[in-house]
Amino acid sequence: MNFRVVLFVLSLIGSIVSGSMFLPAAWAWFDGTPDAAVLLRCALFSLAACVALALVTRPSRKSAPGHSDIGVREAFAIVSFSWVVASAIGALPYALYGTTANFTDAFFEAMSGFTTTGASILSNIEENPRGILLWRALTHWLGGMGIIVLSLTILPFIGGGGMQLFKAESPGPLPEKLTPRLQQTAAILWEIYIFLTALEVVALMLCGASFYEGVTHAFATVATGGFSIYNDSIAHFRSPAVEWVVAAFTFLAGVNFSLHYLFLRGSFGAYFKDDEFRWYVRIILIVAAAVACSALWSRPDMPFGQALRHAAFQTVTLMTTTGFMVTDTLQWPYFAQMALLAIMLVGGCAGSTSGGVKVVRFMIAARHAKNDMIRTLQPHRVLCVRVNGKPQESRLISSVLSFFVCYIVILIAVSLFLAALGIDLLSSFSGALACVSNVGPGLGAFGPASNYASVPAAGKWALAFAMLVGRLELTTVLLLFVPDTWRR
Repeated sequence: MNFRVVLFVLSLIGSIVSGSMFLPAAWAWFDGTPDAAVLLRCALFSLAACVALALVTRPSRKSAPGHSDIGVREAFAIVSFSWVVASAIGALPYALYGTTANFTDAFFEAMSGFTTTGASILSNIEENPRGILLWRALTHWLGGMGIIVLSLTILPFIGGGGMQLFKAESPGPLPEKLTPRLQQTAAILWEIYIFLTALEVVALMLCGASFYEGVTHAFATVATGGFSIYNDSIAHFRSPAVEWVVAAFTFLAGVNFSLHYLFLRGSFGAYFKDDEFRWYVRIILIVAAAVACSALWSRPDMPFGQALRHAAFQTVTLMTTTGFMVTDTLQWPYFAQMALLAIMLVGGCAGSTSGGVKVVRFMIAARHAKNDMIRTLQPHRVLCVRVNGKPQESRLISSVLSFFVCYIVILIAVSLFLAALGIDLLSSFSGALACVSNVGPGLGAFGPASNYASVPAAGKWALAFAMLVGRLELTTVLLLFVPDTWRR
């Protein structure tokens, strides 16, 4: 492990995060609110600390990072700790302004933001000034496409070592480059990301939202984060048009960004040629229809349009792990609640900004199970799992199955830890699932009308760890606990 290059790259990533804090500081300054000074001090202090660390750990020109220095071990360490560093920096405004009561709460809120989880400890969001809330939304947006992907776009010298970083942070079992040059791939991903964000801001403003409302909610939507500037989330707007716009962009954010790239390049049939996308659409349609029918069955007086809209919105926002709410789903039938809990586990597509297990992993596991059943009846038949018509290696199948095992173990471990702290069984399990899957709201004590403020400090650190593990798809973080990772 080359600790010097790890610290150097982390200091540069910290500088990027610190520099981004000037945007909400400027907004607060124009508003004339006291959070401007806090945000500015936090930005300057953290930026100075990161620059100082970069100067101390800067490698010589002959050993510039990006060639032989960033190997697999360094990549996993850089990616994992970059999110911790970002969250520590991001927590400063909350702690120093008084948004949170202590640093534990501030770190929880920041980690939830950067990992696009959307779990909050704030009881009254609207009492905070706009600068703080803009920073809160911006943490979503920075973390949505990935801190490392952003760094690869800005820091060209990472070079050959960048692919190790890209693989370690990429969501899904099949990380892919859109172009031969990794930096160009990162730039394309951010261009699409910015384009979708700007498009949603315009769409929300056309629906009656202000520019500030449009920006903060677009940041949270395209990143599939879920932080709102209002206590009652999207329900605050009381606007079906806003709900459909948010649902549409949440749906797009849950799609593999390489498909958006192909579509924008003129391949208009790219979406439905993709196996995972077709599964993604089918799951959403089936679950939304089932939830709507369940809601209408339990409440025959509910208008059909409202039932359909709310069912579609909650299905899309929870499957993509965004977590926006337009109604209290705890008031829905148990069937609807369990259906929504199940799709929180599934998540969106690989290569998207969403969390969860990812549709492609369920698809591969289902096809592998089907092949196993066929082999039971026809032992001599040779079968393979195909994705988009291409046969997949047994190594990939093994990694998918290993992912499921690790996911279940972590989910159970975090649930048991929360239960040991005195939290009821339903809340413990749903809270653990909501954080590992980066959804945010759960069931029970962590439902849409509640938050995570009541969780003991130890539980908040455990959930923050669960968010990090879930965002980096388990292996990247878990490898840090393997002794061989730290050996030279």
